[in-house]
Amino acid sequence: MDRLRAMQVFVAVAEQGSLTAAADRLDMSRAMVTRYLAELEDWVGVRLLHRSTRKVTLTNYGAEMLPKCRQMLSIGEELSALGQVPDDAPRGVLRLTASMSLGQSWLAPKIAEYLDRYPGVAVDMVLVDRAVNLVEERIDLAIRITNDLDPNLIARQLGTCRSVICASPDYLARHGTPRTAHELALHNCLTYSYFGKSLWRFDTAEGPQGVPVSGTLTANESSVLLAATLAGVGISQQPRYATETLLEEGRIVELLPGHEPATLGVYGVYGSRRHVSAPLRTFLDFLLEAFAADPLWR
Repeated sequence: MDRLRAMQVFVAVAEQGSLTAAADRLDMSRAMVTRYLAELEDWVGVRLLHRSTRKVTLTNYGAEMLPKCRQMLSIGEELSALGQVPDDAPRGVLRLTASMSLGQSWLAPKIAEYLDRYPGVAVDMVLVDRAVNLVEERIDLAIRITNDLDPNLIARQLGTCRSVICASPDYLARHGTPRTAHELALHNCLTYSYFGKSLWRFDTAEGPQGVPVSGTLTANESSVLLAATLAGVGISQQPRYATETLLEEGRIVELLPGHEPATLGVYGVYGSRRHVSAPLRTFLDFLLEAFAADPLWR
């Protein structure tokens, strides 16, 4: 028996809820699907599926075995891919984390370029707006935008993140345009939970300046604040990488051009210098090139 093929059949039946649908998906006969399932059940020694005239459901043993079969199929795909890349090319899974905003608007297409260059590597992305524990969550690389680094981790600076104070034309038509930073106190400022929640910091010709702000919406995800800004809810501070196109299209307007929000560093953060895998090393080098080539990050 081709056990990997039998597991593939079992997974298809579990996902489709029908032997016939699984047969169509796998382009094989229903009789062949039934045979593979019977041989798999004989091999493991337990019944994996409840079969009725209307549907197929998992037994308790089947529910326990399903994720293990998916894992085995994933390993099989990785082993199959080994022979398709040069011997000296990086191989394996790279697990990385970044913010939702950065991951969606800038990082995703760069990862596509990297995977095209290194087909032996698979990337597992975790997009969250919090500082994850690299060890507990098995993260190889965290891309963080911050000025407050954990001294226990290794960090390589990739670039500089600049921000913009912005609002929609609709909001400004209804509430007026602030001409000075202090006038922000008269407006509904949408704030980020982890940075500048009640104080926005600026670099001005006269030096650093802090401006108290408040508003009706705080969120831990900057893309939520950007959506609210576009909807005319208020004024927000947004990274330039997420707003350049919107500014060019006139969907939002940059405010206070003489007051640049304080910049943040962009870092690739990882746990150890001694155990840097080939996927991690090559991806860091790739990111350094990508950030250096993009004027947004200089």
